[in-house]
Amino acid sequence: MKLMEVHILQTVVPSNLNRDDTGSPKDALFGGFRRARISSQAQKRAVRVAFRDFREKLFGQFLDAEFAVRTQKLVNERLVPELMKRGFNQNDAEQLSVKTLQLLKKGEGAFFKKDKPHETTYLIFAAPKEIEKLIDFIVNNSARLSGELDKRTKQKLGNELNEVLDGGKAVDLALFGRMLADRPELGVDAACQVAHALSTHKVDREFDFYTAVDDLNPKEETGAGMMGDVEFYSATLYRYAVVDLGKLLENLQGDKELALRGALAFLEAFALTLPSGKQNSFAAHNPPLFVAFRAGVGLPRNLATAFERPIRPREDRPLSALSAEALAQTWTRFDRAYGPLNPEWKGAVNLTEAKDLDPWPLFEGLRDLKTEVERALKALLEV
Repeated sequence: MKLMEVHILQTVVPSNLNRDDTGSPKDALFGGFRRARISSQAQKRAVRVAFRDFREKLFGQFLDAEFAVRTQKLVNERLVPELMKRGFNQNDAEQLSVKTLQLLKKGEGAFFKKDKPHETTYLIFAAPKEIEKLIDFIVNNSARLSGELDKRTKQKLGNELNEVLDGGKAVDLALFGRMLADRPELGVDAACQVAHALSTHKVDREFDFYTAVDDLNPKEETGAGMMGDVEFYSATLYRYAVVDLGKLLENLQGDKELALRGALAFLEAFALTLPSGKQNSFAAHNPPLFVAFRAGVGLPRNLATAFERPIRPREDRPLSALSAEALAQTWTRFDRAYGPLNPEWKGAVNLTEAKDLDPWPLFEGLRDLKTEVERALKALLEV
C-alpha cells in the first residue's frame, strides 16, 4: 500500500472543541485511564470546511468543481434552479428532481422527509460534476420521468444512475468517501482514515460556572440574569491520519496531479484545523507543537500505543516534550520490530522541548515539511 501518514501532538488550552449529546467534551477510556477525545468525524468536518473556505488562500489553487457538497437539500439548492434555467417550470423541476432521487431508493420506504418533501432523509455527498450529470439525466429522461414508472423502467433508470454518480473527481469526496445505504454500489470507499484524537495523559473534566448580568437591571437588583456551567478540559492530544494514495488516485479517476494537490492540501488542513466547538467561549486556537509525516510503501501504523501508559506531568518537563519523546521511542521500536516503509520518506517539525528525536529529519516549519512531503508523493504517485 502506498501511503502518507500524519502524526501530530497538539496541546490545547481549556476547551470543549467536540461535545457529546449532553454538552460534555468527548472522552474515552484508553490504557485504563480517562482521556480527552476528539472524534474523527469532527476532525474531518474541520478539514472539509477548511477546503471550502480557505482553499485559495491556504491550501493551493483548486476549482469549485473539485469540491463536493454534502446536503439534504439537493433538490431545492442545486437541481431545481438549474432545471429552471433550462426551461422547466418550478413545479415540473421539483417533481422531476424528486422522482429522480427516489430512484436511489431500493425497496419500499420514503426517501424524503414527511414535513419537508423536497429534503432527503439523509445527507447526499455529491460532486459538482455529478450534479451536472444528474441534471442532464433529468433533462434527457424528462418524458419518461413525467409518467408512471413501472418496476422495469425504475430498475433501468436506476442502473443508468450508476454512470452518473461516479465520484466526479471531487477531492474531498475522494478522501472521505461516500456511503449510500440504499445503493451501496454507488458508494465511494474513503482514501483517508482519521483516528479519534486522544490525550497522551489522563484527564478529569472541570466545570466553568458562569453568570450573566442584565445590563438594564436597577442598582438595587444585584442578582444574575442567568447562570449555568460549561464542562471543559485541557489536553495534549495525539492525532493521526493516513491517506491510501492508491485509493485516492483511483477515486480521482487516475488524475495524478489532482491526487498530489489533494494529499498535500489534506496534510496542511489536517495540521492547521480543529473542530470549532465552544470556541467563542474558549478560543483554543493552539497550533500543533509537533507534526511528523511518513510516506512510502507498506502498512499504516497508528502510534497511540506510545501513550497506553499515560504521560505523567512533571514540574520540570512539559507534557508535549514528554509525549514527543514517547512517540519517538515507539516509532523506533516499531521500526526495529516490523521494519520501516520501503521506500520511506519521513520528517518532522518540532516546537516542543523534546530531545532525542532520532527517527526524524527535522524541518524549520510546515512549509519546508510540505516540500519534503511533495517530493515523496511525486515519487509515489509517479507525477
